[in-house]
This record gives sequence, C-alpha cells and structure tokens, in this order.
Amino acid sequence: KQADTIGQRQIKYHKEELRIKNNRWLAINAQEDGVEMLKSGLQYRIIKEGKGALATENSEVEVHYEGRLIDGKVFDSSYARNQTATFRPTQVIKGWTEALQMMPEGSVWELYIPYFLAYGENGNQNIPPYSTLIFKVELIKVKSEPATKK
Repeated sequence: KQADTIGQRQIKYHKEELRIKNNRWLAINAQEDGVEMLKSGLQYRIIKEGKGALATENSEVEVHYEGRLIDGKVFDSSYARNQTATFRPTQVIKGWTEALQMMPEGSVWELYIPYFLAYGENGNQNIPPYSTLIFKVELIKVKSEPATKK
C-alpha cells in the first residue's frame, strides 16, 4: 500500500513537471517573431500563405504534416510515409480543428498546440502527459462538402 502511494506521488510529480515545462515553452514561444496566439491558446506561424478555399467543419481536407514534441522528437509524419492524409477538421484534435478552418488552401503553417487542445493531461501511447505538440501542416486541398440529403 505504501509503495502504491509513493508510486502515485512520483507519477503526479512527473506529470506536474511536464505541465510546467510545456507551459513555460509555450510562454516563450508566444514571444517569437511571427507567432500569433488565438483566444483558445493555439499558437501558429504562417510559413506560406495560401490563396485557396477555406475549409468548414464539414469539408474534407487533404494535408501533409509532421508532428513533434518540444524536445524535437517526431511522433508522426505523413511526409515519412510519403502519403497525404484526408479527413474532416472535426475528426482530429481541437488545435487542428481550429487551425484548419483558418488556413486557406495552399497554406503551410506551423502549429503550437497546448495539451488542452491536443491529448490532454494524460497523453496517449506516443504522447507524454501535458504535451505541447508542434505540427508543420501543409493544406494541399479543400474538397467540396458532401451533399446534404434533403
């Protein structure tokens, strides 16, 4: 029982350290040239300004992306697979949902997504708790919305 309590305390301490480290990183990043911050806490930098259509939550978008943690570790990359991904903005983490509806087709943005717009305080198998996610997102195509049935 005591070992469990100590173990729980260590996990809690480790998670708190991660939360502080990630929040500190975001605070510093927000001061960088070209970084914009939205009310939600999402930060982004426009690498290439697109001129095409804007997605809605019902559009399908085709993207290329690379995701990494603040230590630089890449956890996912469509570039590495050499295959784009297609989905609706509402089918992904909140930080992407918001950004994808602001990015004109043809844009390349770097997103800095706080944990509460990503995988939260618990993370997942590849993402540690409280992780800020950094994504390079290239919005290749905004596909027309599916026809609504009348």
